[in-house]
Amino acid sequence: MTYNLHIHANASTLTINALAYIFMRSHGDWTMVRLLYVSASPRKAASASIAAADIFFAALEETGGEILVDELDLWRAHLPEFDGARIAAKYAKLAGREPSGAEAGAWQQMRTLVSRFAAADAVVVATPMWNFGIPYKLKQWIDLITQPGLTFAFDPDTGYSPIIRPRPAFVIMSSAGDYSKGPSFGRPDLATPYLEAALPFLGLGPISIEKIGPTAGPPEVTSSANALAIARLKTCAAEFLGQAS
Repeated sequence: MTYNLHIHANASTLTINALAYIFMRSHGDWTMVRLLYVSASPRKAASASIAAADIFFAALEETGGEILVDELDLWRAHLPEFDGARIAAKYAKLAGREPSGAEAGAWQQMRTLVSRFAAADAVVVATPMWNFGIPYKLKQWIDLITQPGLTFAFDPDTGYSPIIRPRPAFVIMSSAGDYSKGPSFGRPDLATPYLEAALPFLGLGPISIEKIGPTAGPPEVTSSANALAIARLKTCAAEFLGQAS
């Protein structure tokens, strides 16, 4: 079966590295699944998390699926600041009124970001660990799309609940230290518990976090860790496709 895809964003046709569809077998037929790839490192070719993501996507291809990636590069996306107007718009919605004036424009910008997020059937995040946490650009994006009436609802009796349907998320997180078994030389991993709370709040789940590290240290140590990570990523790719179907 042949598919002719004509994908547009910001009035421009996206390239093969900008948009991703995974074709998977479902009940004997090909099912098209959209995947959003959120890239949170500014280091590009020097980034361990991006290199690991490349391995993950290559493993997806090896499963027999035809892949194009909808990549949201947080360092090139010109994200709006989560400033006073956007916070005011959020609190207006929480108070049960429609944003007006500058709030309305700010709300529409966030709606656009949420629409792209909501359109995905699965999400992959590639991020480094910075100072025990996540890069501020990733936090900024999460803040922008965590909005009442768009990604979550609040009921005084039952509390908070996600609005968007459950979808799997796979996080690739690199770090200079080895956090695979807990703290690294006494240094805490604050990124994992944050993502394990923030992503399900947006309706994502199940959440899988694959840690890549250490990326700094003696070559024999980093090479061994890298080889183990590659093997795990290949296994995770097949499992992730099953969750996304």
